[in-house]
Amino acid sequence: MSNVLDEDIKKKSFHTLYLLYGEEDFLRQSYKKQLCQAMTGGDDMNFNTFHGKDISVNEIISLADTLPFFAERRVLLIEDSGFFKKSPEDLVKYLPDMPDTTSIVFSETEVDKRSALYKKVKDLGLISEMAKQENGDLAVWAAKYLAHSGKKVTRQTMDEFLMRTGNDMSNIRSELEKLISYVGEKDVVESEDVAAVTTMQVESRIFDLVDALVSGKMSQAMKLYEDLTALKEPPMRILFLITRQFNQLLLVKDMQAGRADRAAIAKAAKVPPFAVRKLEAQAGTFSRKQVLSCVQTAVELEEAVKTGKLSDRMAVELMITRKYKN
Repeated sequence: MSNVLDEDIKKKSFHTLYLLYGEEDFLRQSYKKQLCQAMTGGDDMNFNTFHGKDISVNEIISLADTLPFFAERRVLLIEDSGFFKKSPEDLVKYLPDMPDTTSIVFSETEVDKRSALYKKVKDLGLISEMAKQENGDLAVWAAKYLAHSGKKVTRQTMDEFLMRTGNDMSNIRSELEKLISYVGEKDVVESEDVAAVTTMQVESRIFDLVDALVSGKMSQAMKLYEDLTALKEPPMRILFLITRQFNQLLLVKDMQAGRADRAAIAKAAKVPPFAVRKLEAQAGTFSRKQVLSCVQTAVELEEAVKTGKLSDRMAVELMITRKYKN
């Protein structure tokens, strides 16, 4: 997930500047903690943290110029500063002359790669993006997590697990802990265990909702919709996700017609390969004309909400109760 950072931490050979950024908060927080711990050895005396938009650049420079007290290195951790959107000129000019006894770790959710500070850190240090991980990487990570507790899992069961949990690593870890506790002394985690204790994320519920619709199981579809509203999911987000699902089915049908393989479909639809099989099964129950009609209905309902002709809740319910088969 970040081989260079892993090597730095393992060998204790550090840069003076690090930027950890990206939307995978779990990964970013984990590497931030490991990196700072490795550099400081738990020494709080030479470790300073700054957080938020009102950070004093002068204070950062003053501390960075201060020699560490009975230690090899002083470490400054700067989080969510916004510096990589609007670069502070004084800091950008200072960094090339910063003592090599000081290291600065920046941790940001978003950055502008065109900013002067980003370019300066790239020249002088190490930048590591913590993006949402691919399902293959998540499957390997989750399997290792289970293995640490003496549990095994098949690839099919892992696919089912990730289909329910989504790709947020914090949520995956939480669901893994639930699984480990639930299976107790069992060595192998099975599909039944996953179904029994893991909490389905919204996208997974939407998939099941559409599955119920195309299978003609209206009562099941309404039950899933009621579950979503009970979770305070906004009606317009539900409609958006249903529409996205039908757009994916349309994409699958078009790419199948062009004889694309599952890997290509997965990349185009932005879903893991195992999810393509389920999309293919759903798409197989419809003609292209029928799927296109569903997409058009969703667009019309969304427009009706925007123009005040329908309430958002009514629009979703009409989408769910429409006739899906001739």
